[in-house]
Amino acid sequence: MSTGTVRSASKSDAATIHRFIMELAIYEKAEHEVKSTIADIENTLFTQGCTAHALIAELDGEPVGMAVYFFNYSTWLGQNGIFLEDLYVSPAHRGHGLGRKLMSELARIAKDKNCGRMDWNVLDWNQPAIDVYDALGAKPQSEWIGYRLSGEALDKLAAG
Repeated sequence: MSTGTVRSASKSDAATIHRFIMELAIYEKAEHEVKSTIADIENTLFTQGCTAHALIAELDGEPVGMAVYFFNYSTWLGQNGIFLEDLYVSPAHRGHGLGRKLMSELARIAKDKNCGRMDWNVLDWNQPAIDVYDALGAKPQSEWIGYRLSGEALDKLAAG
């Protein structure tokens, strides 16, 4: 039987993480939006003072999935939290419980760091992911609307 494990990612995983990012973007029909490079992944996940981190899921020693996360903060809780930016397991390797193992490791990290919660977003059409999150006991936050500021709008606001 295949054994799935989860470990912290290292700099040597940067190309694998980037490949998973591209696979996820293709699944979400947004590959044209990916601007990151392998060098960007190396510089933002594996340099001193980086604020984002990654986990790798392996099946029989082969990387087949990832989770990329960072710490956020809740003023209402007065505690840090974990924001899960991306969770991905290659389609050919789903059904082995690796998504759950990645989430479980994130929850362990959250508890070890005294975080009060974990947050993430899921596309409203991604029913397989929604089903997994529901099965974990996660609750959708439907009263919140996500906003994003980027590109020219970000530049304009930053300029005052």
